[in-house]
Amino acid sequence: MSTRTHEEWRKSSYSGSDGDNCVEVTAPPVPRVRVRDSKNVKRLPLQVSRHAWAAFTTHLRAACTADDPGSG
Repeated sequence: MSTRTHEEWRKSSYSGSDGDNCVEVTAPPVPRVRVRDSKNVKRLPLQVSRHAWAAFTTHLRAACTADDPGSG
């Protein structure tokens, strides 16, 4: 019997409203963050550690702030 619970996927705030470039993320109650393309949800998601995900998003925020000094 499977003990997997329903995962709540969240769409990236940068995905836009046209639906062409949508990334969804979930952090289930395990030490992995899962990332998928919302246009192809049957494909296996990318899985990374919470530490790696935090480093990745920190880097993205720093890069965005460097590109747009008024955004941070």
